[in-house]
Amino acid sequence: MITETTTGKVLALFITLNDGNKTRKSIKSIHVDELGIKNDKFYSKDSMRSILLSSSDSYRLTKEQGISIEEGLLGENILLSINPYHLKHGDTLKIGSTYLEITQNCTLCNGLSKVNPRLPKILKSDRGIFAKYIKGSSEIKVDDKVEILDY
Repeated sequence: MITETTTGKVLALFITLNDGNKTRKSIKSIHVDELGIKNDKFYSKDSMRSILLSSSDSYRLTKEQGISIEEGLLGENILLSINPYHLKHGDTLKIGSTYLEITQNCTLCNGLSKVNPRLPKILKSDRGIFAKYIKGSSEIKVDDKVEILDY
């Protein structure tokens, strides 16, 4: 069962390196602006899909189905202890002193099938949600408090 809580914390942060291999790197802090996450391969590509949020619930769901995957494998930039998947376009999150606006749900991609063919079905509505930076601090750190401000 997916939980709906309005406060939590940042569990992990990831960027995709622009090294030709789409290498994922776990880091302690990220810097965001209107173009996305600085030093991420997808920075300035599409502001509506610039920051991918996922919940620890997604990893729990896969584990319950007998699939153990490493954090970051869902492509998220920010892994949260709370579940944001019920949020809609225009809803706002505060992470530390950074404000993000939800832009759209994350669609499933073929990359998940390469990890395990069952993942797209298991995570149909529970893979992630996209957000963009709207104001506040540009730095987000592991363990920052997360608050859902409106939904």
